[in-house]
Amino acid sequence: MTPSINAEKTASMLQVQETQCPYCSVQCKMKVSEVAAPVTGERRAEYVVEGVPNNASQGRLCVKGMNAHQHALSKERLLHPLIRRNGELVTSSWHEVIQFISERFSHLQESYGADTLGVYGGGSLTNETAYLLGKFARVGLGTRYIDYNGRFCMSAAASAGSKVFGMDRGLTFRLSDIPLARCIVLAGTNIAECQPTLLPYFNEAKENGAFIIVIDPRKTATAGIADLHLQIKPGMDALLADIMMKLIIDAGAVDHQFIGDRTHGFEQLQQELAEMDLVEAAAKCGIELEQIRQAALAYGEADTAMVMTARGVEQQTDGHMAVRHFLNLVLATGNIGKPGCGYGAITGQGNGQGGREHGQKADQLPGYRSIENEQDRAYVASVWGVDPASLPGKGVSAYEMMELVHDQKIRGLFVMGSNPVVSNPNVRLVEEGLRKLDFLVVADMFLSDTARMADVVLPVTAYLENEGTLTNLEGRVLLREQGIPAPGEALHDWDILCRIAVEMGKASYFQFQSAEEIFNELREASRGGVADYYGITYERLRLEKGIYWPCPSVETTGEGLVFAERFAHVDGRASFTAETSPGWNEVSREFPLILTNGRVLPHYLTGVQTHRSPTLEARELENFVELHPTTASRHRIRDGEWVEVQSVYGSFTVRSRVKEHIREDTLFVPMHWGGIQNVNRATRPELDPYCRMPGFKTAAVTIRPLRLV
Repeated sequence: MTPSINAEKTASMLQVQETQCPYCSVQCKMKVSEVAAPVTGERRAEYVVEGVPNNASQGRLCVKGMNAHQHALSKERLLHPLIRRNGELVTSSWHEVIQFISERFSHLQESYGADTLGVYGGGSLTNETAYLLGKFARVGLGTRYIDYNGRFCMSAAASAGSKVFGMDRGLTFRLSDIPLARCIVLAGTNIAECQPTLLPYFNEAKENGAFIIVIDPRKTATAGIADLHLQIKPGMDALLADIMMKLIIDAGAVDHQFIGDRTHGFEQLQQELAEMDLVEAAAKCGIELEQIRQAALAYGEADTAMVMTARGVEQQTDGHMAVRHFLNLVLATGNIGKPGCGYGAITGQGNGQGGREHGQKADQLPGYRSIENEQDRAYVASVWGVDPASLPGKGVSAYEMMELVHDQKIRGLFVMGSNPVVSNPNVRLVEEGLRKLDFLVVADMFLSDTARMADVVLPVTAYLENEGTLTNLEGRVLLREQGIPAPGEALHDWDILCRIAVEMGKASYFQFQSAEEIFNELREASRGGVADYYGITYERLRLEKGIYWPCPSVETTGEGLVFAERFAHVDGRASFTAETSPGWNEVSREFPLILTNGRVLPHYLTGVQTHRSPTLEARELENFVELHPTTASRHRIRDGEWVEVQSVYGSFTVRSRVKEHIREDTLFVPMHWGGIQNVNRATRPELDPYCRMPGFKTAAVTIRPLRLV
C-alpha cells in the first residue's frame, strides 16, 4: 500500500515534500519525492509517494492518495485566467478579469438587488477558504445566497447530530477506539472503497471478536468483511432502525440508567413502536425478520458498540430522520461517550467536516453558529467589524440555489471548488439554469463541466501548492503545508477572494497576506461556538500533528471522545426521536426498478481531479450500471453492452455490468462522470424537509439495451 524509495532513486533525488491527500475525509499524510529518471537519453521527473505515520491512517495510503500528484502535475492544469470572447474562452490577465468580475457583479446588484448573486462552495476547500468564502458572500457581496456541495454529503447526519446531541461532529469517538468495539453497525457506508485506509481498524476489531453488521443493497467489499449483511431495499433505512429498536426493547437490552440520567423522549418512542407489525415491516425492508433480530441482539447485547452511517442512509429525502432513528439505538443502549462506543458519520469529502463549520452553509456563521441567532450574528459581526444588521439572513440549500438560477432570481453565480452541473440532481434543470445566467465565474484547477459554461474561469492552486488546515472525519484539525510554487499564474483560492473584494471596495475587511492570518481570524470568529477552534494555532499543529475540536484555549488538548459526561444541549441531555418516517416506495409498472448511486475506489466526487490521473483513470475508464442477472434477463440486457436508464426526470447512457451481489429490484451507478454518463440526469430533485438533502439514493427507473437489432 505504501511504496518505498529504492536506493537507486534515492541517489537521484530532486525534491521531497510532506503533504496530505486531497481526497477523502481520512486526510492521510504522505511524502511526495521527485526523482530524476533517464528516458531515451533525456532526463525527466518521476514521483514516488509513501505514507507518513499519523494518528488517522497510521501511514497507510490508498491508490488515490498514491497517485494524487498526477492531477496536480497534469498538463491540463489551468495556468492563466480565461475570459469568454465571441463565444470562446481565451487567456486574459488577472487585472482584467478581477476588474471585469467587479464591474459585472456591481452592475447586477445595482439592477436586481444584492441577492441576485449566488456563491457556491465546496467541501474540499481548506478551513481558511471555506471561512473566507462565507465572509466574502456576506460582507464582500452582501448576498444571502451561499451554500456548497457538502449539502449533498453531510447535511442529513449533521442536522440529525445537532438535533439529537446538540452538536454535529463526524465521529463522536477516536479512530483508535474502533478496535475496542464488540459490535459495529455500518449502515450505507462502503469503507473498503471510500475510505480504504480505515479498513485495518475494522479488521483489528474483528480479530478482537467484534461482530460486524453491514447494511447495504449491494454486497460491497465492505459487506465482504461482515459477519452479517442486511441487504436492504433502498429507502427503508429508518424503518429498519425502528425494527431493530423494537427488538432491542422487547429483549430488555436497553440501558435504563443511561436513558434516565442522560436522555429524554424514550417513553414516546416506546409508545410509537408498541404496535409495530415486525413481520410486515421486515418485508417492506426486503430482509428476513430473523436476520434483523440477529443484528439487533448482537448490537443490543454487546458490551461496547458503534453505529456508523454514510451516504447510503443519508442521501435520501428522509435521511435526517433515518440517521436520528439509528441514533435511537445508540442512546437506548448507552453506547456513547466511552471507549469502544459511539456514533460516526463517515464524512466523504476531504474537508467535509471543517467545510460545514465555518460559514459556507446557507444558515451558518463561523464556529457552527446560526445566522438566525441574534447573539451569534452580533458576535461574528464584532469580529468582522461590521454592523450586525448589515449581515444578510439565511439563504437556501445548494439545489434550491440552482432552482433560483433557473428562475433567474439569481443572475450571477460564483463557483469555487465545485462542479454543480454534474453533482446536482435533476441535471437538466441545472444545465438550463446555468445557461440562463447573466454571469458565471468558476474557480478551478481544470476546465470542469461547469467551467466550460463560464464567462470567466480562474486558475487555482492544487494541494501540493497551497497551505491551510483541514478537519478530518474524527474532528482532528490538520495543517497541510505548501510544498511547491504555483504553476503559471494560478493563485490560492483565498487570494482570489481577497482581490475581488478589494476591487469591489471592501479592502478593509480582506487584508490577508497568508492562510495563517485568515486562520487566526477564524479562531477568533469560532471562539465560544460549538466548533471552537480558538485554542488551535499553526504553531501547535506543526508541533502536535493535529488537534481535535472543540479546543477553547491554547492550554487544552481538544476532545477526541465527546459526550463522556454530557451532551451539547443546554440541559446536557440527548433526545430520542419518536416521529416515524414513511420511507420511499415509488416504483411503478412503467418505472419498476430503484436507482441508487455511490462511489468507486479510483475516483472522487465528479472526477474533475481523478480523471486527470492516468493511473486512476485506467482503472475505470467509463461509467457503468450494476444489475442482477435476473433483472438483466428480464430486460434482455447482456453484460457489457450499452444501456439507457430512464426516470421521469431524464435519462443517461452507460455500460452494463451484470452482478449477483446486488438486489434484483435495484440498479447501482457510480457518481463520478458527467455528460451522457451522468447518473444525476435521472435522479429526483425532492429534498429532505429538515436538511434539504436531495434523494440521490432512490429514483424509480426503467432500463433498456441500446442495440440496432
